[in-house]
Amino acid sequence: MKFILGTKQHMTQVFDAQGRALAGTILRVEPMKVTQLKTSEKDGYVAAQLAGGAQKEQRVSKPVLGHMKGAYKYAREFRPKTGSKEAIPDVEVGASIDVSLFTPGDTVAVSAISKGKGFQGVVKRHGFKGDKASHGRKHSMRTPGSIGGGGRAGGRVIKGMRMGGRMGADRVTVKNLTVLQVNKEANILVLSGAVPGRRGTVVEVRAV
Repeated sequence: MKFILGTKQHMTQVFDAQGRALAGTILRVEPMKVTQLKTSEKDGYVAAQLAGGAQKEQRVSKPVLGHMKGAYKYAREFRPKTGSKEAIPDVEVGASIDVSLFTPGDTVAVSAISKGKGFQGVVKRHGFKGDKASHGRKHSMRTPGSIGGGGRAGGRVIKGMRMGGRMGADRVTVKNLTVLQVNKEANILVLSGAVPGRRGTVVEVRAV
């Protein structure tokens, strides 16, 4: 099983053996603890629950503290391939998992909550071109324009119409990233390309 949680730090560049500069994202990956193994017989699906991040005990409820056998900031579940009913091999409750699980060259997928951008208009949110900026236009260059009227929709707004609204703060998954560097002493994992989220965002890393 290759699955771990990390917190996004910042981006950097890494030089490969051929001297090419590659964009990379640094993740701080503290050792994690396996807190539960779910089975298809008892829970209806197979998964491993991992927890990490040091936390004060008074900030964690007693039921969670008893279940986790410790205080942690975050926990996530890892499920094997879709439809698999087999138990996850070589994993035991209480085991520790660290960044050494990965090696440079591994292909991984990452999931995280993207940056929140608040309420945005249609130009930024959906890529609308906007209206002309000449011939008497004023304060209307970035407006959405007509949304259909009453002819085809009966005086209502069609469901799914692209309009202004909240943008960002969504769960985003980026696939086919490559592990560039692994530093067990510093608990650092460097991935190729960009990773969703701001600095400090919890990032799920799993092998493809």
